[in-house]
Amino acid sequence: MRVLILAYDFPPYVSVGGLRPYSWYRYLKEFGVEPVVVTRQWANEYGDERDYIAPSATDRVEVEQTAFGTIVRAPYRPNLSHRLLLRHGPERHRLLRKAITAWYEVGQYYADIGPKAPLYQAAREYVRGHPIDVIVATGNPYVLFRYAGALSREFGVPWVADYRDPWSQNKSFDTPALWRWWVGSVERRLVASASAVTTVTESFRDLLMDAHPGKPVVIVPNGYDPEAMATAQGIAQDRDRLTIAFSGTIRSWHPIESVFSILDDFVTSHPTPSFGLRMVGVSRREQIEHFLRAQFPALAETTTFTGRLPNADMAREMAQANAFVLFNMYAYPGTKIYDYLALRRRILLCYSDDPEAMRLKREHYNIAPTPGTDERLLEKIVEATGSGVVVRDAPHLLEVLADLRREFVETGSVSCPSHDIEQYSRRTQAGRLADVLRELPR
Repeated sequence: MRVLILAYDFPPYVSVGGLRPYSWYRYLKEFGVEPVVVTRQWANEYGDERDYIAPSATDRVEVEQTAFGTIVRAPYRPNLSHRLLLRHGPERHRLLRKAITAWYEVGQYYADIGPKAPLYQAAREYVRGHPIDVIVATGNPYVLFRYAGALSREFGVPWVADYRDPWSQNKSFDTPALWRWWVGSVERRLVASASAVTTVTESFRDLLMDAHPGKPVVIVPNGYDPEAMATAQGIAQDRDRLTIAFSGTIRSWHPIESVFSILDDFVTSHPTPSFGLRMVGVSRREQIEHFLRAQFPALAETTTFTGRLPNADMAREMAQANAFVLFNMYAYPGTKIYDYLALRRRILLCYSDDPEAMRLKREHYNIAPTPGTDERLLEKIVEATGSGVVVRDAPHLLEVLADLRREFVETGSVSCPSHDIEQYSRRTQAGRLADVLRELPR
């Protein structure tokens, strides 16, 4: 079986979203499925958000064949909005850039326009000369669903809509109402032609079953990349100071101020052994650094930051810590939990029942729950694997930190007696996708 995978985010671009299709490319062949990934060219010239809109080095389609499959890389040319941003920065021409972006955001669902269209053109040209059996489009961007549907109709092969995140079900679309209605109508129209829908967790499955009644919705979870995580094996914990690390995106509902406040109190009241906070590839880095210096100067003195890193580099950086902070994602497990499990450092899940965290969740959490939604997914994973502590609230975090310090002083490290984590490997999840593809009606 040969599967065409439409994936906008894909290595070498540093993106959590790119790890999912990369794992399919890397492991599907082990399960009898030959992957052909169609993506765009990425340069990683800037090492920040500008890489998403930077032009490609060439105007040609590049095709790479490896032992794992084929990668087709389409050229990328930024639109006028992106060119203005790259040339003049984010503060200038804001209204003009927003208008141009809105034009393409709407228009790309009705015509082959916009900077993502070359990906469709490259996929179409490839399929003309190479037979395929099925198409998988992983969103976002969700315009890939339009491209997959068009290819499906032209070449007579089924396609699967893969949701890494909800689309119209995202609560951030609650205003304006007209925009939410339009997004929902576009989504229903595009996904109607899909043979199946895949997604990452039970809560998303329930939302998608409501949005697409009668359509089979199958869970293909995220996980950790066993090869990337293996590069961190043998890296010892920090023995000079008690170090806690965090990586990835900080969401608006994460109780970051509460956690910083407790850590700041801990640093002030426990000068020895020394303490370190390691922030690896975090979002909004400049804003967080400024916030730390202004509000929590003691903690700021102990905190180090890195830029965004490829997955294997991130693993090696994180493995030096003694423990990890993980913010609660409630109904959505996210992806960070899986890397944390593979690195085998004690996880501090913040929080399960903290009043301030609950307030932030009510105001900012963007996943509308369905009846019966399990919002304690991360708690259950941490408890079932013995990989850490479910921290109830801010006072409990201070107690947990004291326990970590005591163990660190006595042994020079922090233990993590985790177990049964192999089920969360991305290789295992690629096998699940292969099963889904084989069961599709032809």
